[in-house]
Amino acid sequence: MIELVRADHTHPGFVQLVRELDQDLARRDGKDNAFYAQYNGMDADARAVVAIAEGVPVGCGAIKPVEAAAMEVKRMYTLPAWRGQGVASRVLAELEQWARELGMERCILETGLRQPEAIALYESNGYEPIPNYGPYAGVTNSRCFAKVL
Repeated sequence: MIELVRADHTHPGFVQLVRELDQDLARRDGKDNAFYAQYNGMDADARAVVAIAEGVPVGCGAIKPVEAAAMEVKRMYTLPAWRGQGVASRVLAELEQWARELGMERCILETGLRQPEAIALYESNGYEPIPNYGPYAGVTNSRCFAKVL
């Protein structure tokens, strides 16, 4: 059974999974990693969800405010052994519910072309492509998405 825990960005399970995510992204993005890494920070306004199975963190994600009525989805990651079992979709749904509870109207996000499984996750959960926003405008490897809550 998987338990979803709401936390902040200092939760030990979140920190552990984000370390693994950063290693994965460094391999995938190569020389482009430094550009993306500068936008992955979490601050006091960020909220995290950690998926825990049998006491072990197996997936995570976070949201942080970016506009008056929008949260940005960040730091989505699932351990390789747990992929394909719906963990990421459950984490994403919990993040969206949390955003709704905070009065948000939509979630936005950026992912990269080198993360096809992430693109598939977002599309299968109702996210629609939008023009690249903020620091990702004009970045050919980035794909941005939004979902009305």
